[in-house]
Amino acid sequence: MGTVSGLALLTGATASVSIGGGHHSLFATLLLGLLAAMMAHALVVELRRQARRRSQVAWYWTDTVNAVLLAIWALTAVAASCAPFMSLPVRILGSFLAVGYTAACVYFVVERRRAVTALFFPVPAPSAEPEDAPVADSTPTV
Repeated sequence: MGTVSGLALLTGATASVSIGGGHHSLFATLLLGLLAAMMAHALVVELRRQARRRSQVAWYWTDTVNAVLLAIWALTAVAASCAPFMSLPVRILGSFLAVGYTAACVYFVVERRRAVTALFFPVPAPSAEPEDAPVADSTPTV
């Protein structure tokens, strides 16, 4: 739960710094933008991992907290995009972040509900002998 919120916050903050953090060189802006994109990818991977976990086979309170935190980040991004005192690039970034956080929240809820409602088939334990092992011939040799 802390990982999802932390990654969401770091993604948005890094993107905000790359866009509105002052006078950066083009290289610094591109590097910060690339870092924000990589953190967004890490957020999606973590959401998938949390949603598909099988340690809890029901919707748990941590799932609710994850969804609520993502919704709060989406609302915060909407508020930032509507604030008249923000610069135009920051307002545009706020709109993109709002869409991204909303999509992440919906993705998490849908994937978690699929994982909860799916039938659980335990993985069979591996056998002692590999399947490709030669079969012992029971015919006597003369």
